[in-house]
Amino acid sequence: MVSTYFSYSYITRNLKQSLTRVEQQQDVAREAAYYKAHIGKVKSVDDFMKDYRLYHYATKAYGLEDMAYAKAFMKKVLESDLSDANSFVNKLVDKRYREFAAAFSFNGSATPVAQSENQTDEMIGLYTATRKSQVDALTGDSNYYSAEIGNISSADQLLNNDRLRNYVYSAYGIDQTKWSRDTISQVLRSDPSDPNSYVNTTFASQLSGLNADLAQARSDVTAANSRIADYTTQLSQPGANVTQLNVQILVEKHHLESYASSISSLSDQIGTIGGFVDLAGAFEFSPDGSLPSGVSAQTAANVTITKQRFDDSKSAVYSAASPLNEAFAIRQFRTAILKINSVQAFVSTPGVYDFALGAVGLDPANVSPATVKAVLESDINDPKSYVYTLKDNRYLELARAFNFDAKGNLTTPLVAQDSAEVLQIAKDYVIGAVKSASTATPQQQAAVRAQATKDASEYQQAIAGIDSVSDLLANRPMVDLILLAKGLDPKKVSTDFLKKIFASDLNDPKSFANTESDPRFAEIAASFNFDSQGNVARLPMMGPQKRDQFRETQANYVEQSLEQQQGDANPGVRLALYFQRKAGDITSAYDILADKALSEVFRTTFDLPDSMAAMPIDQQAKFVDRFMKIKDLSDPAKVTKLLNRFSAMYDIRNSQSTGQGQSPLLNLFQGSGSGISDSTYLAIAKLRTH
Repeated sequence: MVSTYFSYSYITRNLKQSLTRVEQQQDVAREAAYYKAHIGKVKSVDDFMKDYRLYHYATKAYGLEDMAYAKAFMKKVLESDLSDANSFVNKLVDKRYREFAAAFSFNGSATPVAQSENQTDEMIGLYTATRKSQVDALTGDSNYYSAEIGNISSADQLLNNDRLRNYVYSAYGIDQTKWSRDTISQVLRSDPSDPNSYVNTTFASQLSGLNADLAQARSDVTAANSRIADYTTQLSQPGANVTQLNVQILVEKHHLESYASSISSLSDQIGTIGGFVDLAGAFEFSPDGSLPSGVSAQTAANVTITKQRFDDSKSAVYSAASPLNEAFAIRQFRTAILKINSVQAFVSTPGVYDFALGAVGLDPANVSPATVKAVLESDINDPKSYVYTLKDNRYLELARAFNFDAKGNLTTPLVAQDSAEVLQIAKDYVIGAVKSASTATPQQQAAVRAQATKDASEYQQAIAGIDSVSDLLANRPMVDLILLAKGLDPKKVSTDFLKKIFASDLNDPKSFANTESDPRFAEIAASFNFDSQGNVARLPMMGPQKRDQFRETQANYVEQSLEQQQGDANPGVRLALYFQRKAGDITSAYDILADKALSEVFRTTFDLPDSMAAMPIDQQAKFVDRFMKIKDLSDPAKVTKLLNRFSAMYDIRNSQSTGQGQSPLLNLFQGSGSGISDSTYLAIAKLRTH
């Protein structure tokens, strides 16, 4: 028969082709198609386990086919909280169970919230920055006014300068939507001390009548209130005509509304006229709009007055940016946002609504709540959705900051990577760093672990700010951390190469990422929530699985099928392929000793007797560390060299008996038989839980 060495070498040299052949086999393709067609219909663990084909497909994919019968046990695995160190699955020694649980989102998936903690923190930071920028802008406007007003030589020149004109209008309370430029120009050329000037004949002359009307309106309010009080008193008197009195009270209340409206209108008119008179007196323009020779547009005193009036007109901006008011608004927002459960609740809660709009630079007084609702219900991944029709990035920024669906209900946060993925990347990075320092001194190992943990923590914080593939690839330290977590050498991976990977259609088997010889690159792309345009998106779930979980399950099933088929012909090849697949996850000697198949490969490779399994576990670990450097298992070339040696030693050990009778490999993968004693595995389990 063909030797283990030759078979293994041939398969690994043509691994992608070998996997493709297995994937195209009728039975494998049929089961994969069934899984793809039906996994999206699964709503619960019970649904999943009731479908025999789905359940057995998944258990085989993660090497747990022999445990499929133990449904109560496996249900506890799937329902475990992976983030809880004390959960059921995290207490199990065998890593396969955790990998199986991590392949599904039955538990610990993202919870629908109006905002995630990161989104809330970002909005608060944006609010603070916006308030500061608004104050800075006002300061800039005042500085600009001081610098430029001395260069103005005519009324028209002042009005033609948008920045100066807006400054003056704000200072003197002029609504440019109501008053024409020509009217304001004539006011500027008026002399308030001249009874015949434009400002006096057109506006100030009205003050006497307006003030009289205002006094009358206020008197009418007093009289109406008196009559209402009188009618109300009469209601309680014997023989009162209640119906008539109530009618009279309603009439007087109607009059009150009319009088109040008149008072507001008259006050606005009087205020506007006062502003016009003050405006005319604040400038030195002649009736023709020019300035007398050697005269500035404003005296120093009037410049000061104008700037003070401008600051007064912006008092709300200064007040909102004050430390005390800002701190209060932030506290109010943090508390109120936790109670928001719909778009309607959002627009009905001033502490949230005003804060959020202010954070993106929108004035709540000038924005319709209906517009805001439509914005928050927009699909930001659809360029035709409502938010894009406004052509205003402030609205887009608002939509991105909250998590509402098209019906105004809560949905999951919009993030580049789900929390479970972020945690796994961080964990794998630390493990890889520690493994690389396995031969260093304890002090050096501690330093490496501390630095790796710090780097991983920074990654977990920074990933929340990634909004697109471009953002990610522009942060090379972050990219390098991801590559290292996947066991890849960052020096050998260019940014241009990664651009092609992320631009690939992962649903197309012929895309760049899917045809790349190393599947880890496609795995990286699948772990991010980027759409076809490279922007962060809410990618649809396939039942209980995200895109990367589904891909991993199908890839694992094909690998398991390949290994099993090879094992039918030569158990040694299956052992070698299994070790090659698991090598990157090995972090210590105990990982090898806890797995019967891995420990068989180790003993065979270095021609060690099976009887060493009876030794104390710590002593066995010392043997592993003596013969093998754990950090070398992260290097594919060194793993291949080790397994080539294993293949040769396996053939020598098993001579021509390989494949005859019942395979000794069966026991290695089904949890019973020769090799390490049960007491040894119990000892390992106890060590792993300490």
